[in-house]
Amino acid sequence: MNSYTTPPKSILRQVGQAISHFKMIRDGDRILLGLSGGKDSLTLMHVLLHFQKHAPINFELGVITVDPQAGDFDPSSMIPYVESLGLEYHYMREPIMEMAKEHMGKPSYCSFCSRIKRGIMYSTARKHNYNVLALGQHLDDLAESFLMSAFHLGKVKTMKAHYTIDDGDLRVIRPLVYMRERQSRDFVIEHNIPVIADSCPACFSMPTQREHMKQLLHKEEQENKTLFKTLLTTLKPIMAEGMPAFDDEQVVTKKKS
Repeated sequence: MNSYTTPPKSILRQVGQAISHFKMIRDGDRILLGLSGGKDSLTLMHVLLHFQKHAPINFELGVITVDPQAGDFDPSSMIPYVESLGLEYHYMREPIMEMAKEHMGKPSYCSFCSRIKRGIMYSTARKHNYNVLALGQHLDDLAESFLMSAFHLGKVKTMKAHYTIDDGDLRVIRPLVYMRERQSRDFVIEHNIPVIADSCPACFSMPTQREHMKQLLHKEEQENKTLFKTLLTTLKPIMAEGMPAFDDEQVVTKKKS
């Protein structure tokens, strides 16, 4: 078994605060991590491995990658890497892009793919007795969702940090919600962690509202260095369980109508 790479203290502190604040991990939890192969989910994997070894509670950790069979996306090289860390790895292949072409219009590819992937992760978690699904969205993602909801839906929403799904048998957690995207980028680059590039042709074929919001926030941050510190204060109450959840598909539907 290979040794995992310990993330920097800044990341561990922020993730630890989020886990504590939203009570994300409980003693005896079996956590299934959604591993896309991108920088954020890989960072979260190393963070959870660290906490598994050093936190005062016991929890188990497994990993799932859903291959949508789109473009040149090939995360299969992650199998030996993940297994070398001693993690149970579930590698699921589904022709999601073909399904999307058959059932959805192009602007809905991403939201359709996300829903199908989530369903596969839920079913895998249930089959293997996991009770928690961990996802790698960070503060930048939540800020973009907040702006999309405010601009296009007229609603104060973002992704939730921790919630129980409607069926009541699984909890979803996002431990990176206090962390910036650039922190995960710096971590994987510094430690040469193998990142699987996103090669979905649907994502590259058109600009998205989320990318537009990312650029808007980037431009604003050049003028206001404390932007995301302020946004975190704004977002904390609405990322809690019991608040309405943001859904990208709502923006797509609103824009088309």
